[in-house]
Amino acid sequence: MKYNDLIVEKNTRPSRKGRGISAGQGKTAGRGTKGQKARTGHRKMPAGFMGGQRAIMQAIPKLKGFKSIHEKAEVVYTDRLNDLSGKVDNFALAEASLISSPFAKVKVISRGDLTAKIELETQFASKTAVEAIKKAGGSFKKVAILQRTKTEK
Repeated sequence: MKYNDLIVEKNTRPSRKGRGISAGQGKTAGRGTKGQKARTGHRKMPAGFMGGQRAIMQAIPKLKGFKSIHEKAEVVYTDRLNDLSGKVDNFALAEASLISSPFAKVKVISRGDLTAKIELETQFASKTAVEAIKKAGGSFKKVAILQRTKTEK
């Protein structure tokens, strides 16, 4: 066989529906008998249309509530910061096992007494937590969320 001898045309002819019983797809042309789907133009019905009754999207129950797409901040309480000293950022909090990852959002909330003098650098802190940090002789600085750096393979 040579390349120029190959038959490129497809072997099957296009089906001619509704052209008599002997044609294979004659009479009802594979649409069954009667009903909305047997008529012409039945493809113009919207998705989920169920013959005039309640659509499937309206019939099934919906999930309750609201799911936020934003990641929630991990909470650190001020009384847990007494063990730390100096500059405290996400890496120091992760090292002390107070948060799961140094790349997580962190919010510091006041609880108990803070005696350690710290320089806190996190994403969020409550007003009372900032007051407690300043009362202990420390400072608070709001920083952006840390992003992971992409490493090349």
